[in-house]
Amino acid sequence: MTIDWPALRAAAVTAAASAYCPYSGLRVGAAGIVADGRLVAGCNVENASYGLALCAECTLAGQLHLTGGGRLIALACRSGTGDLLMPCGRCRQIIYELGGPDCLVDTPTGPAPMRTILPDAFGPAHLP
Repeated sequence: MTIDWPALRAAAVTAAASAYCPYSGLRVGAAGIVADGRLVAGCNVENASYGLALCAECTLAGQLHLTGGGRLIALACRSGTGDLLMPCGRCRQIIYELGGPDCLVDTPTGPAPMRTILPDAFGPAHLP
């Protein structure tokens, strides 16, 4: 499947517009393509107890499963102004779980597979 990266990035910016970020003011959106061609998106949701905040990739994971599940094949994360944002460590693990080592993630140097973004990742294959 060919990934329309400009459209995926634009979907992430659109998702960022729905962010709940009264503490940081940083609107974050994530958009992903599922193997069946669906687009899923998420936005960050902050909390007064900062550690309980949800990253955009976390809410995207919920949307993926609410809309039928499947495997992520590509993901873009953007600020509300369109700046590229790299997923944090927790979110990289979530993306790896839902897309595997071949899932492409938008990076400052262009799309790259999770195997290079999260090398030597721990995943389902490591569990009994």
